[in-house]
Amino acid sequence: MADQGRIQQGGSQHGIARTSRVRTDDQRQRDLDRIAKYRDLEDQVRALAAAGDYTAPALFQLTSRLLRLNPEYYTTLGWVLMLDGVLEFFSFRHYSTLFHQLLVIVLGRDPARPRLPDSWEDWYNTETQDLAVIKSELAFTIPLLLESPKCYWIWSYRLWTLQQAIARLRPALARKIWEEELGLASKMLGKDRRNFHAWGYRRHVVTQLESAALQGSSMVEAEFAYTQNMIETDLSNFSAWHSRSRLIPRLLEERGAGEEARRAFLDKELTQIREALNVGPEDQSLWYYHQFLVLNLVAPEKHPAMTPGFTRDDRVAYLTREIDEIKELLEDYADVKLIYEGLFEYTVYLCRLQERQPDAGERADLAAWLAKLRQLDPMRNGRWADLEREVSLEGGNE
Repeated sequence: MADQGRIQQGGSQHGIARTSRVRTDDQRQRDLDRIAKYRDLEDQVRALAAAGDYTAPALFQLTSRLLRLNPEYYTTLGWVLMLDGVLEFFSFRHYSTLFHQLLVIVLGRDPARPRLPDSWEDWYNTETQDLAVIKSELAFTIPLLLESPKCYWIWSYRLWTLQQAIARLRPALARKIWEEELGLASKMLGKDRRNFHAWGYRRHVVTQLESAALQGSSMVEAEFAYTQNMIETDLSNFSAWHSRSRLIPRLLEERGAGEEARRAFLDKELTQIREALNVGPEDQSLWYYHQFLVLNLVAPEKHPAMTPGFTRDDRVAYLTREIDEIKELLEDYADVKLIYEGLFEYTVYLCRLQERQPDAGERADLAAWLAKLRQLDPMRNGRWADLEREVSLEGGNE
């Protein structure tokens, strides 16, 4: 038998060979020592929390060490503090009881009940101290975020800390901190363009920067340009396409776009997404955005309409063109399932838009596309059977 300390090859996943490593006795012992130290640290924190001494500097230091080791420790410690009823006056629907208590300890007073300064100098000194604490806490979580970029509790704590900037600092000073946070969100998305945590966080930061509390104004043009840049970098960026779709109704409204401007905008967006589909028709994020545009045509009453002045004939003409364009994809991509799904769905949309049943040619196409879908994805046969019944094709595809 080969040396047990060597890497052993197993199966494969995502094209990468699965490996395993047998640990030595020394490695096992080191792991046990680390576990013992972690549990000892946890016990110390629990003991101080149970004693109710929430102003003890030791508690802050110990929890800082614990969070560096395990930023996911939100739930248990938050539950311990709430169980003792020490913070019943505060709402914790979204944020950590532990993290709130840490701010109480560091600031020396409850952030929910700020102390009024006795003089201008006292106020200035208080603001300076608060700024230092806020910056320190934001800096504390950066390495944790880099190590665990998809940890909800780190993102939530940063948002809570940033809210303290709004509550405690002058608007211009608080705004600068929030602007720096937007820069951090950009850096995190630079490391992982598809991190949906960072995308959602960015949208929240932008909303705050636009708010009156931070003396803000609309950032919709800048954010729309940002999605364009991210899409050009990576066509498969689902989150960028999603953010773009959310920005468009407001973008057109703020531009005061008239009918011709809206029509030109739609044409440009459809051209861009068709070009993307020509490159990657197997990419579901592209079809998601294409469907968003199509639904603006076929169901304007349910979706933010880019072209509210379109007649039904206009909508029919646009949708017919999109169906024809998708059919051309089959010349180069005959085995891409998403193309057939798109053709089936949009043809049904067209019939509904015209308030009619599929004609003989459309029925033949729908049956052929369903047959291909069954061939390409037999595991979803129930889905294809539902579609067949939806357009009354039973018996037409034996």
